Amino acid sequence: MMANEKKMRTLKIKAFAKVNLVLDVIGRRPDGYHEVKMILQSVDLHDDLVLTPAPAVSLEIKGGRLPVDDRNIIVRAAKKLLAQAGLSAGARILLQKRIPVGAGLGGGSADAAATLVGLNHLWGLGFSRTDLEQIGATLGADVPFCLRGGTVLATGIGEQLTDLPPLPSLPVFLAKPPFKVRTAQIYKNLVLTAVDRHPEVQTIVVLIRQGEYQAIPRYWGNRLEEVTFNLYPELKAVMDWLCRRGLPVRMSGSGPTLFVFGADWTPGSRAQIAADLRRKGWWTYDGFCKASGLEVEEWK
Repeated sequence: MMANEKKMRTLKIKAFAKVNLVLDVIGRRPDGYHEVKMILQSVDLHDDLVLTPAPAVSLEIKGGRLPVDDRNIIVRAAKKLLAQAGLSAGARILLQKRIPVGAGLGGGSADAAATLVGLNHLWGLGFSRTDLEQIGATLGADVPFCLRGGTVLATGIGEQLTDLPPLPSLPVFLAKPPFKVRTAQIYKNLVLTAVDRHPEVQTIVVLIRQGEYQAIPRYWGNRLEEVTFNLYPELKAVMDWLCRRGLPVRMSGSGPTLFVFGADWTPGSRAQIAADLRRKGWWTYDGFCKASGLEVEEWK
């Protein structure tokens, strides 16, 4: 079938990054995936996608050197949606990349989520958010979260989501070293034992529901940090350096991005720390928590 011409619009979508406020790994499943329990939080750093009707699906990227064929999750998301709908349609997709690649900030997943929502709207398919989340889960474990965003408890392999009260616009400072980390490598090197200490995920859920946000760093943790720090000692050195300054700091996902959450910065200290890190070749971003994963603007 062809998409309804009357539903065709040019859309601009902001696709927001995420951090893991807490990440626990429960165990490894028979299918090779890991069972996790984590709290995901959207932040205001975002990629922009502009989607325009076209005879076929095509992708153009500004701000980063990435493939524009089936190796790109955006193209795979578009084709997955076409197959699901039994549709013959196309779109020109322009991506303005701002979220660093391979950073543990969910940039690819956010872009896939934006593609699913945008093309669902552009082509007038009428898929529900639940439908899109099911399709998204086949593309990547973080895609369902990116479709809803905000503050969410994720279990299973990350696809079972429970909405939590959204955090207010608390400050979030991001810092990424000049290298990428492969998630598969980190999980491959993860060794789980019965004596492992686990972050207190459920305690943090209660704190969020009670609005006691500043207490979160007392109970948080990331089960992947030890693995990533062993492979990349510079990360541990910088985290320790930030901790010595009294800042609540954690690694997001499998890394390598570190983030400072809800800090009460002294005047000038944030700018000074950012400058010190940039001299080492690090990328930094000064942002805040976001209550959604996507924002859609429609252009006639």
